[in-house]
Amino acid sequence: MFTEPYILLLACLGVTILAVAWLPLLLRDLPLSLPMACVAFGFLMFSLPDIDEPLPFRYPEVTERLTELVVLIALMGAGLKLDRPIGWRRWRITWRLLAITMPLSILGIAVLGWGILGLSVAAAVLLGAVLAPTDPVLAADVQVGPPHSGEEDEIRFSLTSEAGLNDGLAFPFTNLAIAIAIHGALPGKWTAEWLVYDVLWKCGVGVGVGLLVGYVLGFLVFRLPTHSRLARTGDGFVALGITLLSYGLTEIVHGYGFLAVFVTALALRHQERQHAYHDKLHDFAEQTERLLMMVLLVLFGGALASGLLAPLTWNAAIAGLLFLILVRPLTGMIGLIGIRAPIEERLAISFFGIRGIGSFYYLAFAVNQAEFSDAQILWATIGFVVLISIFVHGISVTPAMTYCDHCRNRRQGARLRSGGKLDDNA
Repeated sequence: MFTEPYILLLACLGVTILAVAWLPLLLRDLPLSLPMACVAFGFLMFSLPDIDEPLPFRYPEVTERLTELVVLIALMGAGLKLDRPIGWRRWRITWRLLAITMPLSILGIAVLGWGILGLSVAAAVLLGAVLAPTDPVLAADVQVGPPHSGEEDEIRFSLTSEAGLNDGLAFPFTNLAIAIAIHGALPGKWTAEWLVYDVLWKCGVGVGVGLLVGYVLGFLVFRLPTHSRLARTGDGFVALGITLLSYGLTEIVHGYGFLAVFVTALALRHQERQHAYHDKLHDFAEQTERLLMMVLLVLFGGALASGLLAPLTWNAAIAGLLFLILVRPLTGMIGLIGIRAPIEERLAISFFGIRGIGSFYYLAFAVNQAEFSDAQILWATIGFVVLISIFVHGISVTPAMTYCDHCRNRRQGARLRSGGKLDDNA
């Protein structure tokens, strides 16, 4: 007698939830990661008979909404755990990654897509926009620790802040690809509309609404008289309400909600920066993010078992590998020219631009807005890049970060003995 697929899925969901709680501890000192385990588990589970194939291109609207939700929660968690106040000099590496590395990455990927894959201009631009952002979900292993933990060296801070901002800043380029798919590659009236509306207006509204929501809610949570101060509730699930409110209000006034959510988290953290309530908000956001991420990665493993990579060509695989091992590291190093940081830190920041859930969101969003003739090869290429990123970065992150931490501690010890500054970035 065979078990009903529904009951089997419930059992597998239980295994996934337990894995979310226990595997990070077990894998902490190993060159393995929880995303790797979940993808493998999903591949095995969906290889069983009589289980529906979770191919994202069959359910583009569901894919868009599920990935949208997990990225939103990840952005809130990323903003809440940043201890470092925002500033031009304190965030100098972040600004360079956004202003130099990201546009160059989009250009490099688009050229690879057009030249090697033979994609249309619209599809090539979309490929660049989809793959350029560092993912705030799967990059957890190279992000800063919880609030007040002190785990905020330059590598972890730069990758966390980059992931928080560039997921919102990828939207203008995604919309550019959509506009080209609709109007053609030749500039016209749509070009000015894209620049004014999709770049200036939506980015400005995203930052403005994010700041407004963050400061207003920060006042309500931390600044009201003690007896009515909302932080006294101690409820961590408030983080989810803040996330959805910021995103919803921003989208209502046609701004970039991803950008607003991260800015809201930064503004909220700015209020009473040392308050313990930030830890509870962050912990809830992180636990929710991990659970949703694991579910999506199990489905991703199922999509791989169901033939997601079937349309992948050798040219597409080569282009994907070139992006991971050449384009991102090279553009990252270009963006960090002139930064006084040890070479191993610059290499780590450049290399660990992890691809993940956000890439699937942007692709699903785009194909739901316009017709892309190359959609199948785009899904396969992005699935391949995310898969390679999960395993290559997952295997290398622990030894690489351990080495960088060792080098940093050795330099700081030498400075301390010589009476110099303790912090590399002081």
